[in-house]
Amino acid sequence: MSEGTLFELPASEEPPKGVPTRPGEARVLGPMRQQLEWAAVDLESLLPQDHVARAIWGFLGKLDLSAFYEPIKAVANRPGRPTTDPQVLLGLWLLATVDGIGSARRLARLCDEHDAYRWLRGHVPINYHMLSDFRVAHQRALDELLTQIVASLMAAGAVRLERVAQDGMRVRASAGAASFRGKRSLEACLKRARAQVKRLSKEREHPDPGVTRREQGARERAAQEREERVEQALTYIPQAQANKERQRHTKATDERSKVTKARISTTDPQARVMKMPDGGFRPAYNVELATDGAKGIIVGVAVTSAGTDAGQAAPMEEQVVKRTGQHPKTYLMDGGFATREDITALEQRNVPVYAPVRLPRNRPEQERYQPRYEDGPEVVRWRQRMATEGAKAVYRQRGSIAEWTNAQVRLHGVSQFNVRGLAKVTTVALLVAVAHNFLRWQAFIG
Repeated sequence: MSEGTLFELPASEEPPKGVPTRPGEARVLGPMRQQLEWAAVDLESLLPQDHVARAIWGFLGKLDLSAFYEPIKAVANRPGRPTTDPQVLLGLWLLATVDGIGSARRLARLCDEHDAYRWLRGHVPINYHMLSDFRVAHQRALDELLTQIVASLMAAGAVRLERVAQDGMRVRASAGAASFRGKRSLEACLKRARAQVKRLSKEREHPDPGVTRREQGARERAAQEREERVEQALTYIPQAQANKERQRHTKATDERSKVTKARISTTDPQARVMKMPDGGFRPAYNVELATDGAKGIIVGVAVTSAGTDAGQAAPMEEQVVKRTGQHPKTYLMDGGFATREDITALEQRNVPVYAPVRLPRNRPEQERYQPRYEDGPEVVRWRQRMATEGAKAVYRQRGSIAEWTNAQVRLHGVSQFNVRGLAKVTTVALLVAVAHNFLRWQAFIG
């Protein structure tokens, strides 16, 4: 027995020098991925002090969020289950919008996996249903929040209303081209949808053993929602047909030109086929944004189903006045907005319009700024103004204001909406505007 040992030890054999070790002979520590572990995690220490998530939480803490708490029924000293703090849900969606994330399912995963989202969440209950419902349920509250932010930025001198530029951007809708159908096809779809709802209701009395109650409920909700969408699509047929008739009378010169029948989507009845920036035609919504030229702050948001910008300037200027309490000193817009009605309305409000003057077809260039028979005094004044080099220089600023804002909004993930309906799309557009103005707040106020 060796000295100092209890048992006889085998003679150690050292590997020959210069011979490389083979993988099967090497002693290594391999991964054990099925091993459970308990980890002490301090969310506060995981997030840097200068992270944007902290800035969002501090930003929301300075604002009045009362409108988001109004629907909550569980209050102090009364029975009821507490709900997740709306400030947490709003903060999560603002951070997701800043990061260009528009999916509630993806946001719910990040709340479990990403430190910044976990910090904002703070261990409160979260699921994708809750996140999805919250985003589209607070249109009025988001509108008021945007007004608060604009008012605060005005007080800080970041919003001056010396130059306000408006532009529209076409955003793809959550509907496919194949979902558009005429009246006869919609009536057949409605008949099938009602039959499906009736059949599923009967199955509730004799449930299929292979289908859970949850799955059965999901099927019934989906069938009812489809029936409601098809019924809504049928109500829009007369309006869409009237628009096509109007376009025929305004554009067609041949009396024999045929008017195509109106078609409405069964997926998103309020979406319309529009001409997109790449020249193609797809289902979309028209998002109108008004931007203050001083610091690029969004001061107006609107969403329409119209594929043209005509007639959108006057309502947007009214919204700007409602938010800020004053009229812009100058209003910049491209030629698609320049209708006689809108120009007259803005000029009557003492808001000078800067928009390009179209040259009539088959007319010489020298007649571009000449008054026409249908022009009122306000339109004549606009034509005379745009004939000057100073007005043209002012109008050239529109691109650096409105187009820059559109590009920033695209970076926030606004390439295609994943919600349906004008009201929900408008709510998402308001959320994007709030996120954009938050970044402007950080850049100039901090």
